[in-house]
Formats: sequence, C-alpha cells, structure tokens
Amino acid sequence: MSNVSVLIVDDAPFIRDLVKKALRSHFPGLQIEEAVNGRKAQQVLSRTGFDLILCDWEMPEMSGLELLQWFRAQPDQGSTPFVMVTSRGDKENVVEAIQAGVSDYIGKPFSNEQLIAKVKKALQRAGKLAQLQAPRPRASTGSAIGSVANLTGGRQTSSPAAPAPAPAPAAASPPRAAQPAPTPPASEQAGGQRVRGQAQLRLAGEQFACVIKHLSLRDALVVVRRGERLPQVFESGVLDLEQDADRSVARINGYVHAVAALEAKVDCDWVKVTLKFVDQDPEKLDYLSRLIASGTAQAHYSPSA
Repeated sequence: MSNVSVLIVDDAPFIRDLVKKALRSHFPGLQIEEAVNGRKAQQVLSRTGFDLILCDWEMPEMSGLELLQWFRAQPDQGSTPFVMVTSRGDKENVVEAIQAGVSDYIGKPFSNEQLIAKVKKALQRAGKLAQLQAPRPRASTGSAIGSVANLTGGRQTSSPAAPAPAPAPAAASPPRAAQPAPTPPASEQAGGQRVRGQAQLRLAGEQFACVIKHLSLRDALVVVRRGERLPQVFESGVLDLEQDADRSVARINGYVHAVAALEAKVDCDWVKVTLKFVDQDPEKLDYLSRLIASGTAQAHYSPSA
C-alpha cells in the first residue's frame, strides 16, 4: 500500500463521503483521513503530516481560510498542497486565498473528473503521483464506478473491460450560461397566482434558473426546465439565494434528493427537484431563517407545494 496521504476537511458528512469514495475509486492505495471542521483539522495537522489537504472554505469554529493561514505559518509547511473546495468564486475571495498560500481551487459543485484532475495535479507537483499509479484490481471496478456516480451525477469516467471496444466519450461541454428564470405552467401556480420565487441551481458544469416552490432550513423544492440532461439523485449542487432587502446572496450547498416530472406525461418540459441542504454554517442557517421569515422572502419562495 502507498504511503501517500490526504486530509479531507468539511463540516458536511455527505460531502466528505462523496470525496472519499471518488478518491478511493481512482487511487486505491491512498490513505485518507477526515476532519469535521477547521478546528479538528488543526488538531490532526499538529500531530500528523499529510501529502495533500482538501479543505472546505465555509465551516463553523474555524474557516478553511483561517486553517490555511495557520497551516502556512507552521515550520516546513510552505509547500504542502492545500486545495480549497468552495462555492466562493468572487475575485476578492480568490485573491485573499492566494495571498494566504492556497495551492489550487475546486469550485462547488464539481464533477468527479474535476476533482480527480485537481488531485492529480497537486500530487504531481508534490512528487507523489507516481506512487499511486499501480493498476487497480479488476474485481473492484464495478463498485468503484457505482460509488463515484454520486459525484458525477451518473456520468462514468471509466468502465469495466468489455468484449467490444466502446466508442470514445464526447468531450465535456463548457458550462452553459444561466438562462432567465422559467415560468412554470398554470398547474404549478399557487392560488391562481404565478409563483415569483427565483434562484439559481448550480450542478457540475451546468446552471439551472429555477422557481422555488418550498424552502426550509433543511431543503428546497424547485422547478426547472428540462434540459439536455436531468439532475441526478445524489448529485452535489449549490443553490444561490438572493434576499431583496440588501441584494445579498447565500450559496447553500446540498445534494439532489429527488427528481420528478411536474406533469404526468412523457414529454413534460418541467421537472421538480428536491435539494437537501448539507451546510451547517451558522451564518447560512441564519440567512435562511431571515429569508423565510421576512416579507421580502415572498419574492423568492412560496410555501405551497
């Protein structure tokens, strides 16, 4: 077994599990440890060294940025790859992390291909990638593909050996620009009035303008127009919510819990998506509470299902 090790830091158990499954499927010899927040990660890093750190930005007790700043201040930790996993893509946040010594970024939501590419790049720079290139056991391939499907939304990056050669996969399309928010059909209008709640649902490589039908501290039910592909159950995603009062935006991390046609017909153009939230950040929960409770929240959600 390889002695290459990685530390995964994220306060959301679901995200940690997805990352672990993806890494184990591509790097069977990789030693993986995890920490539930920045404070716990600080304790682990104080007694153990790692070849790579994958860290969420927004966490309670100690943020990913604060952990990065502390880590880079430690002796002989100036070159260890530290990759930030975050839904924050604002220029000022990027600059701040670069100044603190971040090695690379993975933006949420991310696909399996994006995650593995970033990990390979970081380990290559650290001179550790060659130790993880041993062939994988054929017997484990099927289960590995099943597990990484959670991150890829059903897209597979490799397949078991087959008698006939499979056609080459098509090149990944660049992320599509967000479209104007959809207008649901009359059957989805509450009390005869059009539902006005709008947001952006971001999945790996794609954005969906959506109408919010129900919003709580645990989940959201949104309506999106059916596109080239459907959101996949267990696919990680981010829901961008904006509050009218101050135009502030909260990026809520979650995963697709359920997908259903809006109308009982095969060619239905509208899809209902239930997104379960995994964020436990107090600031985001407070934001959701204020958004739900305030009168301006009526412009963003309707309690009717």
